[in-house]
Amino acid sequence: MDPEILSTMDQPRFEFALEVRLRFTRVQQITQLPTGGVRSAVYVDSGEFFGPKLKGKAVPNSGGDYALFRPDDVAVFDARYMLQEDDGTLIMLYNKGFLWGRKPDTMDRLRKWAFEGGAAVPHADYYLRANPTFETGVGKHDWLTKHVFVGIGERKPDGNLVRYYKVT
Repeated sequence: MDPEILSTMDQPRFEFALEVRLRFTRVQQITQLPTGGVRSAVYVDSGEFFGPKLKGKAVPNSGGDYALFRPDDVAVFDARYMLQEDDGTLIMLYNKGFLWGRKPDTMDRLRKWAFEGGAAVPHADYYLRANPTFETGVGKHDWLTKHVFVGIGERKPDGNLVRYYKVT
């Protein structure tokens, strides 16, 4: 087979892998960090996920997102929590990424939406991207441990929705 046909160096391909919808209502913050930022923790209350090869629920209280809100109003998230596939398989999801506003007031509007019942913020007004890795046992779902994924997320008033794409 012609190696040029197999190469995706200049045109990587993305295949939808799964969508994860998480809800978290419990929030804690460490303010006035010496770096000037704020550390925030939100804990997974519930959620579900689905994709062409798997479906299940987030394991409540199995983790959360420990985002650092930098002085430039960029949220650098560091999340980890468990998913449980309908067949019983446990999957650990580690997620790092960024959330920032495309307009100067966007992050304030996102906070008001999430914590004060403010107006919804259009997805086009912010950037939420994730770089996940997965851990699971050898078997039916170990394909998650053998690929690079990219997540594109959307804030919801009570959590996040992220669609993950496998880089093929």
